[in-house]
This record gives sequence, structure tokens and C-alpha cells, in this order.
Amino acid sequence: MAEVADLHAVDPLDGDAVAALAKDIDADLVVIGPEAPLVVGVADAVRAADIACFGPSKDAARIEGSKAYAKDVMASANVPTALAHVCETDAEVVAALDAFGPPYVVKDDGLAAGKGVVVTDDRETAIAHAKACGRVVIEEFLDGLEVSIFAVTDGQTVVPLQPAQDFKRLGDGDVGPNTGGMGAYTPLSWAPVDLVDEVTERVLQPTVDEMARRDIPYSGLLYAGLALTSRGVRVVEFNARFGDPETQPLLALLDSSLSTLLHAAATSRLHEVEPPRFRSGAAVAVVVAADGYPASPRKGDPIGGVDDAEEMTGVSVLHAGTALDAEGRLVTAGGRVLAVTATGDDLTQARERAYAGVAVIDIDGAQIRTDIAANA
Repeated sequence: MAEVADLHAVDPLDGDAVAALAKDIDADLVVIGPEAPLVVGVADAVRAADIACFGPSKDAARIEGSKAYAKDVMASANVPTALAHVCETDAEVVAALDAFGPPYVVKDDGLAAGKGVVVTDDRETAIAHAKACGRVVIEEFLDGLEVSIFAVTDGQTVVPLQPAQDFKRLGDGDVGPNTGGMGAYTPLSWAPVDLVDEVTERVLQPTVDEMARRDIPYSGLLYAGLALTSRGVRVVEFNARFGDPETQPLLALLDSSLSTLLHAAATSRLHEVEPPRFRSGAAVAVVVAADGYPASPRKGDPIGGVDDAEEMTGVSVLHAGTALDAEGRLVTAGGRVLAVTATGDDLTQARERAYAGVAVIDIDGAQIRTDIAANA
């Protein structure tokens, strides 16, 4: 029988409440998953209660909370990234769009749950998105494939994980609006063999060192979204936590202790532990999204087939936007509802297993990309 975690009623944005709960249950380690609690400083409250915490401080989490701040850090650390303008007025937006030309890349400066970016050839769409956001970062368009590399760090030592790739657009063939991610896979057989070493040397370690130089030590997870452009590696964005859905296939292949790694980072002992080990083979995650996602996801639709999918196909079905209704039925409660994750001896087998699991799940109006990892 699978182990079941206890769910405690606590406001995840209330640092004092989270710290009090951690003390009540005598927690050895608190791992903060979402970006919003990090940005409001929940990690600071937990550490102030003398409890080990994996996740950056409020000040350090600005690297995700503000695109403009991240650009400033990268500029100081000489980290390769897209040229950009920070815009607060209509005139500044127009000037930046003129400077870069299409395709236009307009990013909300604050948190937007992975949906604050518009990449478009339509100028009016770009302007409308900027108006809706307020303060935006407008960037040059980066060509090339995108790659995600996560690194665990204690503020000095940086331990990268193996690369993954996710799929941001809603529809097959990378069409439709940006989402929080519709699927992912790992490893990337087509990526340069020295990619992780290059990114660690040119992106991850310099960023952690720059944060230390600013007296804002960065301890936790540093996620680098990268573009492999014709001019070399460029940073698309930083996140301050594990990314969804890339984390699902990565952890499916992890063959060493995650808790040991995270606790070592939280207690400044990362240099003392063995680097993470990954099993051979491949893993694929396919997201099942609700009808209407990402603009207005429908909630309350019954979800069927989850247990059957796991028992019949051997996949892991990880819940994201789900809830139990008044009758105890599993229903949709968010945009990205489930992530169906499978492993295999190779990418083809992992992909076939993931989609076999998806086929068993029944949600009215569900949106699913059918091309996750297909080109690879």
C-alpha cells in the first residue's frame, strides 16, 4: 500500500503559520514548493524558527518574482541572456517593440503562474498584453530549442540536475497560448554533451556568486530556462523552485535520495553529499488540462480512470488541479489537472506508456497535447 501524506490546514502564504505547523509536527526539513510563498518570505519565517528550510529567502526569490530584477542580476554576473528593456509607460513599450521588431516578446514583470509571457508577430496583441500587465520586460526574440536545467544550491556549492525539456504552448506543433507547461521529458539525447558543464560555469555558479556578492545568499532551487540559440546558450528566465512539469520526469528517474540532497542544501552542507544519480532510460510526463485552460479553466468536472490508468499501464498520475466535491467525487479544480508520468528503457517506450495512461483518464473537454517528446 502506498504511503499517504497528512494534509494540514494552513495558509501557505502565512510564514508564521507555516513555521508554527513545522514546530508542532517536529519537522526536520520544510520544502517550499510554489513560487508565491517564496516571494512573500515564508522561507525566512521558517528559518527564523530554527527549522531547516529548502527554498530561497524573500529577497533572493525576487529572481523569479521580478523579471527586471533577474535581468539586473544577470547583467552584473555577465550571464548570457536576451537583450531587454523594462517598460512602464505606453511610449516605452512602443519604443521597445520598434527596437526589437517581431516576433515580439512581452513578459509581465511579476508572478503570472507561467502565463505572463506573450510571443507574437501581432503588434497590437503585444501592446494589449503590456497594457494589461503594467510593468513589463520586452526582449529580443531568441531562436533555438529551449532546455530546462535545475540546480540545487546552498548559496555556495551548485549541484545541477540532468536537462529536461517542456512544452509551453497549448497545442500540438507549439501553437496556441503559452501555458504553465503541457508536458516534458528527460534525458535529451540531442543536447550537447557539455551542456550541463557550460551552463553551470556560465549561468548557475555566476548567478549564485552574484547573489552572495549582494549579501543575498541564494539557497534552494535555481531553475534556468535556456534557449540554445545560433549565438550560444541564452537564459530565457529564472525560477526559484522546481518547475512543473519538468520535475515529474526528472524525479521519476532519480536514483538517489532527494531528501538527503535538499536537507544538505538547507543546512549548508551540499559539498558533503554525493551528487544525484539518475537511472538509465527515459521519462515522459503528459499534462491533462481542463476545458477552457489557460484563459478560463472549467472547474467541477468529474475525473474518471485515474486508478485504472495507474493499475493498467503502470504510470504515475500526479494531481495538480483536483479536489473532492461534496459527494466525495474527484473533480477538476484548476487549469492543469493531472500529470501522467511514465518511464521506459528509452524515450519511445516511456512516451507510449505515458499516452497509454492518458487514454484511460476521462475528463469532459480535457485538453492534451499529443506530440510531447515526439520530435525527440
